[in-house]
Amino acid sequence: MLKKLTLLVLSGALGSMLLLAQNSGRTFNPANSVQHQVNFLTTLLSLTSTQQQQATTIFTTAATADATVHSSMKTARQSLATAVKSNDTGAIQQASTTIGNLTAQLVLNQATADAAFYQILTPEQQTKLSQFESQSHGRLGSGMRPGGFGGGFGTGH
Repeated sequence: MLKKLTLLVLSGALGSMLLLAQNSGRTFNPANSVQHQVNFLTTLLSLTSTQQQQATTIFTTAATADATVHSSMKTARQSLATAVKSNDTGAIQQASTTIGNLTAQLVLNQATADAAFYQILTPEQQTKLSQFESQSHGRLGSGMRPGGFGGGFGTGH
């Protein structure tokens, strides 16, 4: 449940920010994204300075890993489009498998980061995060920070 939440949270945030960066002509900056995320979580959960540093490290590691996967994903999607246009069923299958594996890697990266983050929280902060998640119907609100979160902790969404 926590892994699913983590994936949804980070993939929604990262995906939205990537789209915003592409649409605005600006370069996506993972460090800014992580800082916005940590700022939001600090406000929501009253993170200590030590927790903020830990969260920054956790989410930076995930963003760095995700950036590599996103680059490979772009290439795989281009390969898929080419295969579709040429009706190359073997290449379609190969590109589709690659995209599936890359998606699984994103889920793993993000779930691992969310699990690590959840572990640095006090029981009170964990409860507060779960309550907020429950009240926001599985989302931590796109209006609260750039990109928003795509899911939440402990809700099963």
